[in-house]
Amino acid sequence: MEMPTGPRNPRKPDGAWSTVVRAEALIQIALLFPASTLIGWLIGIGLDHWLHQHWIYIVGLLLGAAAGFVQLFLIVRRNMQ
Repeated sequence: MEMPTGPRNPRKPDGAWSTVVRAEALIQIALLFPASTLIGWLIGIGLDHWLHQHWIYIVGLLLGAAAGFVQLFLIVRRNMQ
């Protein structure tokens, strides 16, 4: 049995696992933006009904999209390191 010679970085997987981790990151990016936009829109619709308004859903949509972009940039920055 041969032991590894150098220190292994647990945050950077080797071989097949690196492919799986990269695919997971891409799937996370693909689902993040639509999900955050949808959640912001639904919160806006809820506030519209609760406050008897008809414009708050647009603010919720924009805030959800902005939150999605922030998380998108954070994920990309983390994966670039």
